[in-house]
Amino acid sequence: MTTQLTESRAGTITQAMRQVGEGEMLNAEVIRDEMAAGRLVIPANRIHLEGNLKPAGIGRALRTKVNANIGTSSVRCSVPAEIEKMEAALAVGADAIMDLSTGGDLDAIRAELLAHCPVPFGTVPIYQMIEGRQVEDITRDIILRTVEEQAKQGVDFFTIHAGVLREHLPLLDKRVMGIVSRGGALLAKWMLHYHRQNPLYEMFDELCDLMAEYDVCFSLGDGLRPGAIADATDAAQLAELRTLGELTQRAQERGCQVMVEGPGHIPFHQIQYNMELQQEICHGAPFYVLGPLVTDIAPGYDHITSAIGGCAAAFYGASFLCYVTPREHLGLPNADDVRTGVVAAKIAAHAADIARGLQGADARDRKLSTARSNLDWETHIGTSLDPQTADRMHREACQEMGTTELRSADYCSMCGQHWCSVRINREVRQAIHEGADR
Repeated sequence: MTTQLTESRAGTITQAMRQVGEGEMLNAEVIRDEMAAGRLVIPANRIHLEGNLKPAGIGRALRTKVNANIGTSSVRCSVPAEIEKMEAALAVGADAIMDLSTGGDLDAIRAELLAHCPVPFGTVPIYQMIEGRQVEDITRDIILRTVEEQAKQGVDFFTIHAGVLREHLPLLDKRVMGIVSRGGALLAKWMLHYHRQNPLYEMFDELCDLMAEYDVCFSLGDGLRPGAIADATDAAQLAELRTLGELTQRAQERGCQVMVEGPGHIPFHQIQYNMELQQEICHGAPFYVLGPLVTDIAPGYDHITSAIGGCAAAFYGASFLCYVTPREHLGLPNADDVRTGVVAAKIAAHAADIARGLQGADARDRKLSTARSNLDWETHIGTSLDPQTADRMHREACQEMGTTELRSADYCSMCGQHWCSVRINREVRQAIHEGADR
C-alpha cells in the first residue's frame, strides 16, 4: 500500500526541496514517488511548518540524516541548558532534535524548545502521560489527550511504542538486559498490571487519525530493542519487528507517514542482517537506529562504538541515525557531549553515503582535500564538519610554532617546515610542471 499524499504535504515537498539541495540531486517528482511508496518521510507538522521549520526528508534516496536527543530529567532541569544543547547540535549539522524531557513543566519546556528549533522535532508522548501519576493510571483518554496536545504544539514526529505486545513479554526471560527502552518498560508494567494488551496497539487506528490530522510522522518505537550485544537479534526483538511491519502498513493505509525505530546494541556481524530484515518486514519504510553500538565495554566512548555501528547500518539500509554521546549509560549529556555525539554520528552517516555511491556525497571531501593540498587553511577548516574545533587546534599549533599569521603557514606542527609532505609535494609538482614546459 502507498502513503496517500495530501495537499498540505505536496506543499511540504516543495519546501523540502530547498533543504534537499545540499548535494542531493533529486527533483520533486522523485521525492513525491518515494513518499507515496512509503520509503521517504518528511516530518513536518503543519503548525511547525507555519513557524520556523525547514523541512528535511528521511529516506534511502537522500543523504543519511542524524538526530540529537536532548531533554531534562528529574535530577537536572534547565531550559537554557537544553537550548544550549540544541544550538550545539545544530551548529555541527544535526538534522533533527528529539526532546526526551522527564523533569519540569513539560509543556512549557517543549514550547520553548520548538520556538528555537528550525529542524524536525520529535517527542515520546508516553513520558508526559505518566507525569504526576503512576503508569497504572494511564487511560485511553489520557493517551489521546496527550498526543493531541503535543501535536497542537507543533511536534513533527512521535515515538509510539505500539509494537510491544503482551505475548512478547515471556520472550524476555533469557535476556541479559531485559527491557532498556523507557517507553517499552512502562507499557510492559501497564500490561502486566491489567493483564491486557498494549493500549497503544489497541488504539492504533485512532492514533493514526489524530496524527494524520496534524501530519505528524510516526516513529514506531522499538520497545524491546536489545540493550546489550548478548540480546541482539533475539526472539523478543524480532517478534516486535514483525508487529511493527503490520503497524507500518496500517498507518500508511490511513494516510500517515511512518519510519521505524531499530536497535540498539548489535555486534558488527549482525548489522547487515538486521537492516535488510527491517526493510523486508516494514515494506521499505525509513529505518531509524540508535547507534547501533557494536560493543558494550566502552562507557565514556560510546559515541565511537555507535559511530562504527551507525556507518554499517547506514550502508546496509538505515536512513536516520540517532546520535550517542560519550556520556551514554553514565549520565545526562551536557552541550559539549551533545556536540561530540553529533559529530561522531555525522561522520558515520557521511562515510556511509560515500560508500553507497550517493550522488554528490564526496563533493565536500574533494573541496577540503583540494584546500589541504593547497595549504589553504581557511577553506580547509571552514569545510570541516566541526570548524570550531578544527580552528582551535590549528591556532594552538600556530602558537606552538610562534606563527602569528595563522592562515599563511605553509606547514603544521606535526611535521615541521622541512618535513612537511604537503609543502614538499607542492615543490615537486611545481618542478615537474616547469620541467614539462622546457
